[in-house]
Amino acid sequence: MTAASPDRRRFLTAGAAVLGAAASAQLWLPGTARAAGTPLPDGVFTLGVSSGDPLPDGIVLWTRLAPDPLNGGGMPDEVFPVEWELAEDERFHRSVCRGTAQARPEFGHSVHVDVRGLRPDRPYWYRFRAGGQLSPAGRTRTAPHPHQRGGSLRVALASCQNWQHGYFTPYADMLAQDPDVVLFVGDYIYESAPSSTAVRRHEGKGEPYTLEQYRNRYAQYRTDPDLAAMHANAPWVVTFDDHEVDNDWAGEIPQDPDKQSHDAFVARLTAAFQAYYEHMPVRAFAIPTGPHIQMYRRLEFGRLARLNVLDTRQFRSDQATTQEGAESPSMTMLGAEQKQWLLDGLHDSPARWNLIASQIMMAETDLLPGDGKLWYYDAWDGYQAERNALLEEFAGIRNPVVLSGDRHLTMISDLREDFADPDSDVVGAEFVGTSISTNGDQDQDAFHAQWDPLKADNPHWKVIDAHRGYHLFDIRCDGVDAAVRVVDTVVRPQATASTLARLRVETDEPGVQVV
Repeated sequence: MTAASPDRRRFLTAGAAVLGAAASAQLWLPGTARAAGTPLPDGVFTLGVSSGDPLPDGIVLWTRLAPDPLNGGGMPDEVFPVEWELAEDERFHRSVCRGTAQARPEFGHSVHVDVRGLRPDRPYWYRFRAGGQLSPAGRTRTAPHPHQRGGSLRVALASCQNWQHGYFTPYADMLAQDPDVVLFVGDYIYESAPSSTAVRRHEGKGEPYTLEQYRNRYAQYRTDPDLAAMHANAPWVVTFDDHEVDNDWAGEIPQDPDKQSHDAFVARLTAAFQAYYEHMPVRAFAIPTGPHIQMYRRLEFGRLARLNVLDTRQFRSDQATTQEGAESPSMTMLGAEQKQWLLDGLHDSPARWNLIASQIMMAETDLLPGDGKLWYYDAWDGYQAERNALLEEFAGIRNPVVLSGDRHLTMISDLREDFADPDSDVVGAEFVGTSISTNGDQDQDAFHAQWDPLKADNPHWKVIDAHRGYHLFDIRCDGVDAAVRVVDTVVRPQATASTLARLRVETDEPGVQVV
């Protein structure tokens, strides 16, 4: 994607204000929508707007009608028409297309509009209208033409936003950095029960299990103003990790099978996936079928970058509990079908950069100083045979870069063909992004006292840190320039941001270098 124009930049300065009012000097008065049988309550657009999964000719537009968002939504139990409009300018003088979608109670009155026929690599503005009420305006962007070479792409990598641990202040800085796309790799919500000592208390009385409870939890997160502003200003590509359902779940196995029966957990999966779809700007392929949802998919950004978005939860074996178990060839993270899909997409890629969105860390984390190994079994370390086979394939892939989350810390590494051999070839780079808010304002001295002694056993690590924030990537043909953006606090609604580290991945030179 090309650099932002002055008009795009000026739009950002009004981003927060746009969320509270229509971004148009004109009153939008289309006459195509019929009135529903029941009048709409006031304030139906409390959850804002967002867009996602950009294509060269299309984008998904999202909103959800929810006048009482923390109490089931507050909508009457019937279908309501929602008009949408997309324009080439923020004042909607140059309208491109418009239509009417149906907000249905069985989908929580969410709306997913898959707009096609758009021009590649350009910004668009959009908004919704229902029952005489106008939504905030959003800005989005299509992907480059499939055959476009060159150009640039700015990607923000985010994950792990725990409402109770702090405010989502990194998004205020992300908004100012104006990414072309936000990649969110998991833990959009946390399923934990409300805590009286939290910075911000979770809604409800316990963990969510039912559809309404998950809807309420997502709705609470969607009310964070910094998160809402970022959703309204760039398209998102999302995938889930564990906390959208239950900590450390695998397939249809909960973390505590002695407390959750199989049938009960399947019902929980069904509710969690339904609520996830209802609150994310994803296409209709992601409409859940009971306890199953299609999430792994591929997005193209011209010939510059191919993005492979993984699902590392639904198809994995239950986590190992021993080193021997972690090394078993029977352990799978991806399942046979997804693994083959990934390998096919990597080997057949026409792109300069092959990006892999993996919710959990791929590089080794040896937690045992000195001789021997101690691994974190929920990550790829617990699935050694499959991980090692994948890294061997990376040796024949052009410029593989893995973008991960989950760890609540920044951990940037070379990917080696065999982590058991520190002298084995470097075959790629991995950026594990820190959390947006999870773990709150961490004691940095205590963190480094714990982790720095492990560096000798993990020579592939290039940067480790425990500030809250996100990673920002400027991807061009000759290289990827990465910045670790951090904030000084998440326990207050405002924060000061800075760049903790700058790194670079050179084209056709595997590995990452600190600048």
